[in-house]
Amino acid sequence: MRDQLRTGGVAETVIDDAVLILSELLSNACRHGRPLGEALAGDGDVRAAWRVEPTGRLTVEVTDGGGPTRPVPATPSVTAHGGRGLNIITALADDWGVRDDARGEVTVWVVVHKDACAVRRRNDFTARVTAPAVSAASTVSAISDLDFGDAFDALD
Repeated sequence: MRDQLRTGGVAETVIDDAVLILSELLSNACRHGRPLGEALAGDGDVRAAWRVEPTGRLTVEVTDGGGPTRPVPATPSVTAHGGRGLNIITALADDWGVRDDARGEVTVWVVVHKDACAVRRRNDFTARVTAPAVSAASTVSAISDLDFGDAFDALD
């Protein structure tokens, strides 16, 4: 997915979000859904798909054989080992939802608009601060003043 989106010219921040979203969807399908297929136990597969529309909208989908519950965001305790996936998806995506078909397959789809996501992500992080310049001469003298040997003498 990462390689295909990169080749398609999708921004790296959007690709990072899409890969995380795909990971969360696949984890949920494996944990809560049944595999695809006609047999009682299915054939062990789930289906993942993604597409970039001409408008720049990126859609990521994962389809499984359905499960006993509907995908809904949870409210896990602070110490819970899971239950945050759909909340992460909600925070990263413009929209998401669930689609059922007549065969019992369930598809969770997520829409990320690359321009909106890039703007949102840029504002989420603190500004980059440039460190003061250090000349090569001051670096050499500062490094030569350090005596790492003394630190290891006590280990003998």
